[in-house]
Amino acid sequence: MTSEPASPGDPGAPDTVALAKIVARQRAELDRLRDQAATSAVVERAKGAVMALTGCSPDAAGEELLQRAKAAHHTLLEECWITLGGLVPPLQHAGQHAPDRSTTTPSARDTAEQRPPGLGRLGKALVRVGTPQDLARCLLEHLSPGAGVDAVMIFARLPAGGLELIGHAGIDDTLAAQWRQVPPLSGIAAMESLRTLEPRWLEDVEADRKRYLLIGDPPERWLSRAWLPVVVQDSADVCIGVLRTEAGPFTPRTREHLLAVAQLCAGRLRAFDPPREPDADDAAAAVQQVLDTLPGATVLLSPLRTPTGDIEDYRVCAATEEAFDLLGRTGRDLVGLRLLECFPTLSDEQPLWQGCLRTLTTGELYEGEPFAQQAMVAGVAELSMYSVRVARLGGRLALSWIRHDPSDRQEQRLADVQRLGNLGWANWNLITHEVTWSSQVYAVLGRDPADGPVRITALPDLTLPEDLPALTRAVGDLARRGRPCALPFRVRAADGVRHLRFVAEAVTDIHGTPVEVHGFLQDLTAQRSAELALVESEQAIVTQHDILRAERTLAARLQHALLPLPTKPQRLAGLQVGITYLPAQSGIHVGGDWFSAIELPDGDALFVVGDVAGHGIDAVATMAQLRFTAKGMVITGSSLTGALARLNTLLLHSRDSHGTATMVLARYDQDEHRLVWAQAGHPPPLLLRDGEARYLDRPSGMLLGASASPHFTEAECRLEPGDRLLLYTDGLVERPTEGIDRGLTRLAEAALSHRSDEPGALGPMLADLLDGERRDDVCVVDIRVPIEEFPDAP
Repeated sequence: MTSEPASPGDPGAPDTVALAKIVARQRAELDRLRDQAATSAVVERAKGAVMALTGCSPDAAGEELLQRAKAAHHTLLEECWITLGGLVPPLQHAGQHAPDRSTTTPSARDTAEQRPPGLGRLGKALVRVGTPQDLARCLLEHLSPGAGVDAVMIFARLPAGGLELIGHAGIDDTLAAQWRQVPPLSGIAAMESLRTLEPRWLEDVEADRKRYLLIGDPPERWLSRAWLPVVVQDSADVCIGVLRTEAGPFTPRTREHLLAVAQLCAGRLRAFDPPREPDADDAAAAVQQVLDTLPGATVLLSPLRTPTGDIEDYRVCAATEEAFDLLGRTGRDLVGLRLLECFPTLSDEQPLWQGCLRTLTTGELYEGEPFAQQAMVAGVAELSMYSVRVARLGGRLALSWIRHDPSDRQEQRLADVQRLGNLGWANWNLITHEVTWSSQVYAVLGRDPADGPVRITALPDLTLPEDLPALTRAVGDLARRGRPCALPFRVRAADGVRHLRFVAEAVTDIHGTPVEVHGFLQDLTAQRSAELALVESEQAIVTQHDILRAERTLAARLQHALLPLPTKPQRLAGLQVGITYLPAQSGIHVGGDWFSAIELPDGDALFVVGDVAGHGIDAVATMAQLRFTAKGMVITGSSLTGALARLNTLLLHSRDSHGTATMVLARYDQDEHRLVWAQAGHPPPLLLRDGEARYLDRPSGMLLGASASPHFTEAECRLEPGDRLLLYTDGLVERPTEGIDRGLTRLAEAALSHRSDEPGALGPMLADLLDGERRDDVCVVDIRVPIEEFPDAP
């Protein structure tokens, strides 16, 4: 009897959602690698074509393709397809006559602005095309949006004359069967296009039906159609037809696009089966009939030779249903493809390639060493071991490979699961008392295998005394009543206490009596240790969060006490001064931005704005130290540059300092309306005058605490009636993703657009500038010169 499967909520049940996501990611990565391998194969084949024509090196061939693509405004992949289709001679060097490519590449001379759209996407899509039928579907998909194409037909010229339909899309199978073979008659537009090497544009059904035999039942099903010859070196054997339900002529843009598409397809068509002699076709067909009846993976390969007679590749002439390639194609879908298209990673240096050459030359059977290869097995991508075998069949090769899947591989997988999952399986026969453990059970329990396994009823004796009652009760219910059990318990081993999990179920007879128990034991010590460490980490985070919150509260209160904000604009030395301080919105720290705006004993006004690096209590303490020291120095007679030099020394030698700081000091003389200022690594003040905004030229001065011998100078500016001067910290202009110049420009533009003289006018401007979350504190001192302070002002 079998037990019920575990539900998703049961312990030990697989997480199907997680497994599905993993499988989806693996399949997406496999598709990406397949596309990459196929694209690389196209590029390498194009390089080989250039090398065959010119005798150049692989690097030179790659550079040649890049130069062609650049000159013709193509992508590299487009140029590779065109090269494979036409085998165009190389570009000429400067001073030499360049060959005319107009007969083989109609779109090669398009400019970047005139280049037909969509060719890049089509070039990438051609990588996945394996047969002419695939090509027809691909063209219908990529031509429909832009050209209004409703059906595509691809005809190939037969050696004895006439045409054969080798690919179609958008037409039904009945119509395709009617036009499968076209005898060499007159009045066939596709045949006339191949003969003249010129496209045929059939844009008027009533007029065209008098001259041509139109495809369709009825012909009015497609009101316009075009037949495009695929011209390769002044000849054409394939014609592409596009059929539209739309009446009227093709626009010049559409014609240009369709001609470019036909030329781009030449390289893909060249890789398909070339015209072969009837006896060769009959032989391949006969072999295919035999292969259809055989199991396993086997393909019949026909060698493809260069003009010098060397083997450059092999073409698949027949294949069994189980044959496959790296791109997931199987069976007859492989017929017509090249071996390097099926397996792009194969190179002439690998043993398989050399073995094929030796077998083809000597007839000696080749049997390769086993190798690993990923393939689809029962709809799932699986890495399996294969052995390959190559035998000569006339002038061709029969290549077969066998997938190995012996029982010892299954056993190895089971052993790997136990080892990686740190678990082992166990069986207890309750009738014969026979006990079977896997080797991993001994490792999980820390038990010597020489001591042998224990009965199910003796299993609780191995646990710690604290876990004994629960495990005894669970084992008793399992052995006597057949109740499944899944519970944790602990054992003492040589390396310490281990945390284990026991999951088991009973097999009963027809009367419901348990006769056998099977299950597994898993070591969860590492997981349990990680859980305990996580709990401790969470507790430490909560504690640290509380500490930081208390620090923020203390720092905020200290900052508020040391840096009180005025509730309304002040009058200092005849100036109207507004101050705004905005703390950061992110994080839990308080910053070190600060200001001072006071009237000195001699009637002058002192303005200071500074920013201490860092946050928290240390930054607030350093801010207070600099703020009060700076005011004291200037009040007692120190010059602005002297005060900055002494503050720099204070930061360098004070144990309580917080590293570095920036600052701007400004002193305003009311009688002379003169502003003298100095700075230490701080952004320049912004002056607004007569509807214009400009930043004052900064005098020299580096940030405080950075050097033992800094150099500070002063600058002077005369303020006029109606002037407005903004002193600010860098939080107003700096953004993580942009340079400081962009922030300064934004501030100047905002100041000009908010020129109100009303109290509180600074608020709307800051709201526009600081839209979103602020990462740093912002401090702004807004200084305005009233017109009434200048009696002679108009």
